[in-house]
Amino acid sequence: AEIDADVLLLQEVDAEAKRSNRDRQVDVLGDALGLPHRTWFANVNVRGGGAYGNAVLSRYPIEESCNIDITVGPKKRRSIVHATLRVRSDERSRTVHVFNMHLGLAEFERKLQLKKFLSYEPMRGMHATTPILVGGDFNDVWGGLGQLLVPAGFAGVAKPPATFPAWGPVRALDSIYVRGAEMKRLWRSETALAKRASDHRPLAAEIEFPDDPDQPVADAVGAG
Repeated sequence: AEIDADVLLLQEVDAEAKRSNRDRQVDVLGDALGLPHRTWFANVNVRGGGAYGNAVLSRYPIEESCNIDITVGPKKRRSIVHATLRVRSDERSRTVHVFNMHLGLAEFERKLQLKKFLSYEPMRGMHATTPILVGGDFNDVWGGLGQLLVPAGFAGVAKPPATFPAWGPVRALDSIYVRGAEMKRLWRSETALAKRASDHRPLAAEIEFPDDPDQPVADAVGAG
């Protein structure tokens, strides 16, 4: 709520789990934040019933969404949510592809997962100017995963903010990258609540999706 983002990328979101009052958290959060458009897919079953997975919440209509399995066996199930948004502003609209990912804990696993993502259709066939946002929990312990996205045309910031552990961040495990758009700034929340609400600090980005050189449009995106 403090970030007041137009689009949220969340990981480990519960549904019907005993530990979270059997709530479908994507709807609880969406209702509380006034984000009417949502998509959620389960990844991992939770003891006692229910599951957790990745979610995208948006002020803008989500035209379609799917779950991309990037599991590297025998590791824990991992996936990427692909949501196609129709972003409207100033009587103009554009299609924006959003990819919310939660990568694995092992370095070789993360690299294989990003390669799977880059070879995924329709990602592989998208035009270089199509607006694409990639964000989430990369578990990027050593800080080099972004370099795997650069050859595919993605850009981020030179040094993403550290996000883990939340109480005193030393690792930039989370980040946001764009293609067909411009990252105006990327920052982490410094509020007292952000330091205890999760084991990761949330990131926020201001991203500009241009219609044409004379009509840039800025939107806010949050990940955490």
